[in-house]
Amino acid sequence: MAQPRISASLPPDIDPTKAALAFGRRALPKLHEQLQSPELPTQQRALMALCDLVHDPEKVYQAMALGFLASLKTLLVHEDQTVRQKTTEVLSVMASHSIGREGLIRSGVIPALAGLLDDPVDICRKNTHQTFDILAKLPAGAGGVLRAGLIPLLVLKLKTELDEIQELILDTLSNCLRVEVSEALEAGAVTVLKEKLSHPSAAIRSKAAWVLLEISSHAEGKRALCEAEVIPVLLRLLEDTQPQVQANSAGALMFALVTPPGRSSAMGAEAIPRLLRLVAGESSAARLNALKALSLLAELPEGRRALRPPGDGDGDALQRCLRDPSGAVRRAAGIASSAVRWKP
Repeated sequence: MAQPRISASLPPDIDPTKAALAFGRRALPKLHEQLQSPELPTQQRALMALCDLVHDPEKVYQAMALGFLASLKTLLVHEDQTVRQKTTEVLSVMASHSIGREGLIRSGVIPALAGLLDDPVDICRKNTHQTFDILAKLPAGAGGVLRAGLIPLLVLKLKTELDEIQELILDTLSNCLRVEVSEALEAGAVTVLKEKLSHPSAAIRSKAAWVLLEISSHAEGKRALCEAEVIPVLLRLLEDTQPQVQANSAGALMFALVTPPGRSSAMGAEAIPRLLRLVAGESSAARLNALKALSLLAELPEGRRALRPPGDGDGDALQRCLRDPSGAVRRAAGIASSAVRWKP
């Protein structure tokens, strides 16, 4: 079902053109004074002007040197929704610059933003999650999200948030869970993500599969996927209409099939015909992941038998991949073919 897009429109009585701005080197110091003003309209107009200025990385550097981040952290809990909206927007724009990302992480903005996860205003939450997403792309930012104890909260929010925000949460989780998965597993992330694999949005299905890929790259994550019976659902997604969903699902399977229970679960769900159809598909990323998964299944006697059908059949797909335009696919096809031909 379609959802309304989150609007960043401001109240009609807010006119940023009326902000009393200084010029040159005095602009930012003057804005800093206005941010700390007790008058609400002054604060609102100062934030509007600041939103424009921080698109320039030099202004971001100057703003941090002047101590803007401490003032902005204070405004995150302001009772006025326009102040919170523009404050989160400023932080999101600052995070788009390398100097801003480093400053936000050092200054403790991540735990300060955590208080807005339940903000009643959609755009405030969206800006907050955009900032988390950008910061988590850095190892230090992902570590900051983990240290702030946000993983269980983010998993919980996947159940209730708007689709736009769910996509941002999934992106944040994919970077954080590359580092550590224990908190996510304890919070029931695998069960929640399994549900998201059936979401109407292709973007959410794809991102959920990618997060499961990151989870299954850890030993405890592989066990969790088997216990939650996620492998049959991932196999069904190999026939999804969206190539990225197929590729990410095959990637998650590739990691999950490393374990004997994972391979047994996949064989019981008729994985090989589905993987072979994907190997013959158009997406090189999907072909690569599917070939790696097939190599693992070929370690089982029944897997090798299924991949060596008599006469012309699906097994020809492996041979075709030996001539694939992608070098990575050709190498994976060679490994898979060797595994299929192996005899004890």
